Amino acid sequence: MHVIYGTIGRLPGGPSTLSLVSLPAPMRTIAVLYMLVTQVVLLTLLANALGAQVRARAIGLAPGIFAPGPRNTITDVAGVRVGHATVSAGDSLRTGVTAIIPHGGDLYRDRVPAALHVGNGFGKLLGVTQLRELGELETPILLTCTLCVWPAGDALAQWMLNKPENANVRSINPVVGETNDGGLNSTRSRAGIGAAVLDALAAADSGAVAEGSVGAGHGTIMFGWKGGMGTSSRKLPATLGGYTVGVLVQGNYGGVLQMAGVPIGQLLGRYAFQRDVAPGAGTGRPPGDAAAEHGDGSCMIVIATDAPLLARNLERLGARAIMGLARTGSSASNGSGDYVLSFSTSTRVRRNPDATLATHDELGNDAMSALFQAVTEATEEALYNALLMATPVSSRAGTVRPLPVDSVRVLLRRR
Repeated sequence: MHVIYGTIGRLPGGPSTLSLVSLPAPMRTIAVLYMLVTQVVLLTLLANALGAQVRARAIGLAPGIFAPGPRNTITDVAGVRVGHATVSAGDSLRTGVTAIIPHGGDLYRDRVPAALHVGNGFGKLLGVTQLRELGELETPILLTCTLCVWPAGDALAQWMLNKPENANVRSINPVVGETNDGGLNSTRSRAGIGAAVLDALAAADSGAVAEGSVGAGHGTIMFGWKGGMGTSSRKLPATLGGYTVGVLVQGNYGGVLQMAGVPIGQLLGRYAFQRDVAPGAGTGRPPGDAAAEHGDGSCMIVIATDAPLLARNLERLGARAIMGLARTGSSASNGSGDYVLSFSTSTRVRRNPDATLATHDELGNDAMSALFQAVTEATEEALYNALLMATPVSSRAGTVRPLPVDSVRVLLRRR
C-alpha cells in the first residue's frame, strides 16, 4: 500500500473558476466545453502513459533459472511488510518514504539478524555502526531522500519509543537508507518527512508492493530515465531447502544500461561517458546528457530471506546483490552510494537482547551457493521493474520520463 501527499492542481489549458464567472453566458458554455475536451485528452494521455507500465516478465525479462515467489515481491518472504508514502507538493517537492517491516511482532525484543554490504560508500546510511557491531535489527528499515535521513530517523525512533512495551527503553537504533533525488526534488526542504514516515509504517502490508515512482522512489532517476522502487523474489526448490529470497530496491543510479545483456542504453543513445566516446566526441558538439555523463547516483537494496542466516552469511548474501546491480550496467561510480541491507526472518535465528546465551540453527556455508544465485537474479529483476514501472514526474526542475518500453521490446526481440 502507499499514501500520496499533496494536491493536484488545475489541469493545464483550462481557465480558472474566477475567470469563468466573469465571462458572458455563451462564452462560459464554450469555456466549459473546452475544459472538458482538454481534460479528456489529458486523462487519455495519462491513461496511455500508465498503461505503458509493465513488469520485466511482461516483456520477456526473466533473469536466471530459479522461479519467483507467488507475487514476485519481497513480501513473498512470510511476515515482511512494505509501505510507501509519496510526498508531492507545489512545484518542487518530489520525494517520499518507504518502510520495510521484517515481521509483525515486537521488533525490539524479537530481533532479526541483519548485515550491511557496501558496494560504494558515498552515502548517509543511518544506524549502521550498531547494526554491524551487533549483527541485528531492532527497528523497521526506512528508505528516503539524502537530506531526509535525519528527520526520518527521528520519526522512526519516536514511533518505536511510543509503543507501550518500550516505555522503559532508553536507546533505539533506527536504520534509514537514502538516495539523492535532488534532480527532481527540492531536497533541502525536507517538508512532511516525519508525517510520511508514520504513514508509510501505517500503510505497510504483506501483499502486493507498489513499484515505480512511489514512496522513496518518487524523485529518483536511473540511467537518465525515471527510476523508482522495484521488487522481485526467488523461491528455491525443495531439494535446495525451499527458502525464499526477496529483494526491494530504490533505484537512483547511472551507468550503461543493459537488459539481459542487450546494451539498451547505447542503442537508445543515453549512457555514461557518452560525450567522451560516442561518434562526434571532441567536435565541439558532443552528444549525450551532461547530467548523466558519469553515471553518478545511488542504489539502496534490501534483502529479506526466511533462510536461517546470521550476520556473516547475510553480509555474503548482500555482496552477491551487487552482482545483480552490475548486470544492469552500473559500475558503482565515485558518486554512487550502493548499499545492501540483508535480514533473516527465520524464528530459528531471532535474538532476544536479554538472553545471556544464544544458540542458533544457522544454515551451513555449503548451502549458501543457491541463495547467492537467487539473490543475484532477484536483484537484477527488481531493478528492471523499478525502471519499467516508473511513470513521468515533473517539477520546476523539469520532467523526467520513463524508459520507452516499446523501444525496449523491439531491441530485446532482436537479441
